[in-house]
Amino acid sequence: MGGNSVFANFVAAIAGALMYFATLTEVPIMQGLLDNGMGQGPALALLLAGPSLSLSFILVIGGELGWKKTLVYIALVVFLSTLAGLIFGMAEFMAPD
Repeated sequence: MGGNSVFANFVAAIAGALMYFATLTEVPIMQGLLDNGMGQGPALALLLAGPSLSLSFILVIGGELGWKKTLVYIALVVFLSTLAGLIFGMAEFMAPD
């Protein structure tokens, strides 16, 4: 996830969707990932998808609302997180020094 490709942003959004972050633990986790070469676009995608979804949240919502609506919600969160990360990463490279 070092670059700002669509694949890197998509994988980061999927990873964020399946992880559970306790409050404020995502800050040191993201700092470690950024220090190890993660791009800022994928980092944003992971941070956007993380609070919106988690595996436990997906299971609860799937049981309450039904799996069809839950899958649409998951797809929207992952797609929009990927898109936001991609745009943010592109803006990072286009910014003047």
